Amino acid sequence: MWRSSLSLSSKLVHTSNSNPSILLLRAPLSHHGLLSRSTSSAAGSESTSPADSVKLGLSSSSWARDGPSSSAVDLSSFAAASVLKSREVVDLAKHYGRCYWELSKARLSMLVVATSGTGYVLGSGSAIDYVGLWATCAGTMMVAASANSLNQVFEIKNDARMKRTMHRPLPSGRISAPHAVAWASTAAIAGTALLACKANMLAAGLAASNLVLYAFVYTPLKQIHPINTWVGAIVGAIPPLLGWAAASGQVSLNSMILPAALYFWQIPHFMALAYLCRKDYADGGFRMFSLADASGLRTASVSLRNCLYLLPLGYLAYDWGLTSGWFCLESTLLALAISSTATSFYFNRTTKGARRMFHASLLYLPVFMSGLLFHRIDNEQQATVENPHKITELSYSSENTVLLTRQKRGNAQPRPPVAYASVAPFPFLPAPSYAMSES
Repeated sequence: MWRSSLSLSSKLVHTSNSNPSILLLRAPLSHHGLLSRSTSSAAGSESTSPADSVKLGLSSSSWARDGPSSSAVDLSSFAAASVLKSREVVDLAKHYGRCYWELSKARLSMLVVATSGTGYVLGSGSAIDYVGLWATCAGTMMVAASANSLNQVFEIKNDARMKRTMHRPLPSGRISAPHAVAWASTAAIAGTALLACKANMLAAGLAASNLVLYAFVYTPLKQIHPINTWVGAIVGAIPPLLGWAAASGQVSLNSMILPAALYFWQIPHFMALAYLCRKDYADGGFRMFSLADASGLRTASVSLRNCLYLLPLGYLAYDWGLTSGWFCLESTLLALAISSTATSFYFNRTTKGARRMFHASLLYLPVFMSGLLFHRIDNEQQATVENPHKITELSYSSENTVLLTRQKRGNAQPRPPVAYASVAPFPFLPAPSYAMSES
């Protein structure tokens, strides 16, 4: 190895004497882009041979003895080494970035962030704190990424047996399990801390509890009992509640509309997915509901029942003052659309029917959340639309208070109730004479 590098250096320098430009092109092709000076006992004392002139770095002696050509070789070699090292760093960053992206199930995590952000906007009222919205979405993304990463850590062997998941980072060996655990722990701590500092402790507590529920309850249940689908639906319903709590600091009845929609929506969504991937789930050792239902009748009936549960949500959102009446109509039409696909799957339990219901579920959620945001009514609008006489009553009460205060201070004679009442509620009636005199 040493001799070969020495001969290569001699050849390169010999070439530089005849044509220096060729050396500048060939120098980066050497090992790591560096050419080192070699000394040999057979060469005796210091030599001024061409091989001795190839050095790394600059010195006054080398410049005086070898001239500018040696310095040019040194600079080009150093630059080539830097380029190679930079490429290695970039490739390493791309590799781990891709692994983190797949461990986090980034697309699923972004859906979770969308539901959390929608909950934040709904709970904000008339004024939206965009910094708080950003912090809530970022914290939710980190916690969701951590939960999905831990899920894959616990299911390495199961994922290795499934065609759909065998190429994930952990089963394929692209990243080690301790590395994935370290990544998940860092993301969980950072996300929870961000929610606690920029939102409130209620939002941080909901995020931490959802992480525990998903990673340490739902994940092992997948290999134990089919009830895991319903537990997973609870996990999916918490993020919008988290967003609402981050914005308002509390959990109210109005905040339950979107979580309820997510809970009922997830049942037909995952029932369709489990029906389509029955063989894969069986190979992976997961106890899904569809595996114990050879005919698919129970799977279809559960899906249809939960689709029907979505029907009254639009009316409840309108009745509770969260949205306008238009959302009631739109939500009902959406629920009827997904229920029709579930009905079709119920009477024709085929892969095509399950896929149609699955695609309908993918369309339902973004349209439902968009309708909530578009037709939402804040607290001030709600008071004006639903109770138009409330403002008049409050104004009348305040006016009564002011007039009574004036009476006490001036020892004025008490006013008759009928004439006194005719000042505010009935402005089209003439005001009493004593009211005119005071004004």
